[in-house]
Amino acid sequence: MVDLTLSINTELGHEILTGFIKSEITRVGMTRAVIALSGGLDSALSCALAVDALGAENVLAVRLPYKASSKDSLDHAQLLIDQLGVPSKTIEITDMVEPLFKLDPQMSKMRMGNIMARERMIVIYDQSEVFKGLVIGTSNKTEILLGYSTLFGDSASAINPLGDLYKTQVRQLSRAMNIPAPIIDKPPSADLWEGQTDEGELGFTYEEVDKLLYLLVDQRYSPQEAVEAGFDQKFVNAVTARIRRFQFKRMQPPIAKISNRTIGYDFLYLRDWGT
Repeated sequence: MVDLTLSINTELGHEILTGFIKSEITRVGMTRAVIALSGGLDSALSCALAVDALGAENVLAVRLPYKASSKDSLDHAQLLIDQLGVPSKTIEITDMVEPLFKLDPQMSKMRMGNIMARERMIVIYDQSEVFKGLVIGTSNKTEILLGYSTLFGDSASAINPLGDLYKTQVRQLSRAMNIPAPIIDKPPSADLWEGQTDEGELGFTYEEVDKLLYLLVDQRYSPQEAVEAGFDQKFVNAVTARIRRFQFKRMQPPIAKISNRTIGYDFLYLRDWGT
């Protein structure tokens, strides 16, 4: 019988992820990290893990609000900043993105959201140079599989400690690490426009889709086997279609092969250089 609670050993998970952060950052000769702290759960967990791996003084949390951002998001990010004792900055992106918005009065919310996500990543990478720290990713396994991110926006990072944790498991580890309850309990949202929520956009809950993804990906069920396990056919079809459609977001841009040593195919650094 497959355990669909997706329960994890949080103590072991903490050990693996903090070890990953420390080893990957020190591997490149650095000791610091920078995180775009949204006030949401994923960035809160990444920040807390980085603090445990590197020390609070070596982690910079950056709040990047737009004028329409929820006050709760700023307040919740500050809750974590205060709890962890990390240095922080608040850099508003409104004046950076508004000139582009004004070029097209009919611009959709989707386009505006993508622009804001990419502008935030411009700022966080600039701050990584100022602070001399690597950018820590905040995308979880559910988002990555469903393509629920902005390419070269919130999906961009130097390393990602959360990419093999489903959203359900992010919550489990966050509770074990004493992330503030208001952050854990609120509806997940990218906070790109008023009233926006992840689950509202996706059309299903993380709890529902995590169970299905676990069967399809980790247990290698076929879509038909997932239906036979009790999942609705339309739901299975919709989820598998998203996984297929957004494969390009999970890959580096494909390189056309014309030599014997093509990057990403035959030349696979770090392996090829013995580290």
